[in-house]
Amino acid sequence: MKKNNTTASLKNVSLFHDLTQLEIEKVEEITISRFLSKKSIVFSEGSEKEAVYFIKQGLVKTYKTDENGHEQIVSFLKAGDMFPHTGFFNQNPYPATAETIVDTELLAIPLQMFEHLMMNTPSIGIKMMRVMGDIIMELQQRLQVLSGKDVKQRALSFLLKLAEQHGIEKNENTIIINVPMTHQEFANSVGTTRETINRLLNQLGKDDILKVDRNRIVITDVEALKEQMEFK
Repeated sequence: MKKNNTTASLKNVSLFHDLTQLEIEKVEEITISRFLSKKSIVFSEGSEKEAVYFIKQGLVKTYKTDENGHEQIVSFLKAGDMFPHTGFFNQNPYPATAETIVDTELLAIPLQMFEHLMMNTPSIGIKMMRVMGDIIMELQQRLQVLSGKDVKQRALSFLLKLAEQHGIEKNENTIIINVPMTHQEFANSVGTTRETINRLLNQLGKDDILKVDRNRIVITDVEALKEQMEFK
């Protein structure tokens, strides 16, 4: 049963979408399951890359730390996501620190074992590199979009992205985002201060567009939020 669960989880990973059943089973043979409690460090920025991880269940944030010790959040990751985004195809150290937000189940694939697998089954590496190319293009497009926005637009865009990736629709105009996130983490995600985010979220609350508590964000009027994106 455990093996079947792991195989099913690997099939849900976009990086493995093009693999055959036999190829998926070969990947499963070198996959290690790990359970980490909330606020556990998966790996630290700058440490030697030993494995690539996939989220089976849970949430993970990745962040970089500047010389003053301030966090710059890179991403929030959900079930099916891979990290680090640099993946299998370079030997550079981990580019950011990864920390679990809630109790999380991970699948880890050791780099050395994966390299040996690719040598024996090169079709796996070829298919995965094609998908990685698409992922890199998507990340570049997101960076270009965000770089052209002011703080408010970046924050609203981030909210809509969270809704798309982590949201649960309550009705056609209400989305619940069950991601426990502090105002400081929100600010770190869009490159601004906590005070700025406090003011923005308070105003959106007064406008009956969203509600925020310690464990979730509820967008109560999605259309109004999108209109805010268009209004400058």
